[in-house]
Amino acid sequence: MWYRLRAFGLHLLGSVLALSLILGSLYLGWYHWPGWYLADVVQVVTVMTGVDLVVGPLLTFVIANPNKVRRELTRDIGVIVAIQLCALIYGTVSLWNGRPLYYAFSENQLQLVQAYDINAGEAALALQRNSALAPHWYSLPRWIWAPLPKDPDESAKIVASAVTGGDDVISMPRYFKRWDEGLTSLRTQLKKVDDLGYFSGADKKVLKARMQAAGLATDQPNTMVLSGRGKPLLAVFDRNSVTITSIFKAN
Repeated sequence: MWYRLRAFGLHLLGSVLALSLILGSLYLGWYHWPGWYLADVVQVVTVMTGVDLVVGPLLTFVIANPNKVRRELTRDIGVIVAIQLCALIYGTVSLWNGRPLYYAFSENQLQLVQAYDINAGEAALALQRNSALAPHWYSLPRWIWAPLPKDPDESAKIVASAVTGGDDVISMPRYFKRWDEGLTSLRTQLKKVDDLGYFSGADKKVLKARMQAAGLATDQPNTMVLSGRGKPLLAVFDRNSVTITSIFKAN
């Protein structure tokens, strides 16, 4: 039994170190709050954790036997590690392709823009026309303004595309502008919590209670929805400086 426990412990330790290095790097670089929540990557992380921290070490515990020929034991553990690596690579690639690149203010809300929201063609156009805000493989999350273009024909095409489920302006970095350039427009779009249409009545009660606990006014137009793949968040602004003071979950 001691032999099995030792093998289990060593395998678990190695798995924890590998998973911590990968998830820690992705979290600190791209998925820190509110990215992890908005990207809704719980399912991918659950698969990675289940295979690498549970299935792998448990299988090692089962097959570890001091009477087994070393070559056979090495082969069996190698198969287990190979399965773990497949799950780890799958999860890492999924998280990398979905990493947050921008938090975009567009029209009347804030939206998370992930790497796979921007296709190669749009990325190339951004490099040519708007290189300062174009995405690169090493780009970290940035807060930007994504207004519709001034050209009415181009604007109409984008709106029509978004309505039919196609690309929206938030996936077209050639049109992006610096965050501070959009603050005047953003201020005009701030609303009271009760006036937001993205939350249920129960959600609004929770959000207002959390705002009050933080000493924030709930009867002022100082909020905006921050949306992504998961349930939306509430961003609360200081109206004078137009800076985000707090971000709240409704659950």
